[in-house]
Amino acid sequence: MAAPRALTALAAALLLAATGQASKYSREANEGLAAAGGKRREAGEFRVVRLNQIWEKAQRLHLSAVKLAELHSDLKIQEKDELSWKKLKAEGLDEDGEKEAKLRRNLNVIMTKYGMNGKKDSQLIDTNYIKDGIESDTLDDPRLEKLWSKAKTSGKFSDEELDKLWREFKHHKEKIHEYNILLETVSRTEDIHKNVINPSEENLVKEEILHNKHRELKEKLRSINQGFERLRKVSHQGYDTTSEFEEPRVIDLWDMAKSANFTEKELESFREELKHFEAKIEKHHHYQKQLEISHQKLKHVEGTGDKEHLNRNKEKYAMLEEKTKELGYKVKKHLQDLSSRISQGLQHNEL
Repeated sequence: MAAPRALTALAAALLLAATGQASKYSREANEGLAAAGGKRREAGEFRVVRLNQIWEKAQRLHLSAVKLAELHSDLKIQEKDELSWKKLKAEGLDEDGEKEAKLRRNLNVIMTKYGMNGKKDSQLIDTNYIKDGIESDTLDDPRLEKLWSKAKTSGKFSDEELDKLWREFKHHKEKIHEYNILLETVSRTEDIHKNVINPSEENLVKEEILHNKHRELKEKLRSINQGFERLRKVSHQGYDTTSEFEEPRVIDLWDMAKSANFTEKELESFREELKHFEAKIEKHHHYQKQLEISHQKLKHVEGTGDKEHLNRNKEKYAMLEEKTKELGYKVKKHLQDLSSRISQGLQHNEL
């Protein structure tokens, strides 16, 4: 009897040890997963160190919830482009460094747009996105300021139309910023090129790059002039109810598409795609407004001390923030693709 009892006790001891060991491994696995998750969070929001540094800096600035979401979308596009460039570079496909230079310009545009370029005259974006229906921000151009002032006091626009017109003015301001950054880059490159005494194959390549930059400058300047004429017309006459598109970026794309080398069928197809694009932008605007309202509610609830109510509002805010970032990225990616197609059509015109 003693032997069977001893065997039973031994089996029980082994089972207990095995269970304990399994429990230990299970716990360690869970702790490992948690640690990995923690490391991923510590690693940052983006896969590019410089973009993480910009994002962390932005968290410390007084940017609105909407502007932070917008910056996140811009940085996601920049991340996509930088990772694509790294792959190209590894394959030896950016020998002249032009794509890298364009990435630097794009990042400079982002930094300027959000007042993070370290310049004293850079305007920090107001913390309130919705303030009397528009953002309280400056346009940095006397002609634009004068037009906007006249439009506001003309009585021709409803609050909704003023909000829409303000977006057009802001879009125009960003286009001027981008043009100035490109112009500065071209000027520096030309100065270096002029100082080269002996022409070589490498210099011929650089000359081709300069030619491409001049073409890009020409396209941007044409877009700026068309945009200003449109703003002047709308500011004086009000919105045309028969206008095909309302969103400034879509209007720009349509104007450029009509100048590109598209067939009638291609142009019609592009028009339909622009309608879908405009619907996507409107959806993004809707979520931006909902995010700002949610942010204001959250700040109010934080002061009440009602934890249950606070948690509900935090969950809703987090959901809206994520959706706004996601839609922002999709809009910018779609805009990038459409602009690239038009640019190819315009280049074909020049050949």
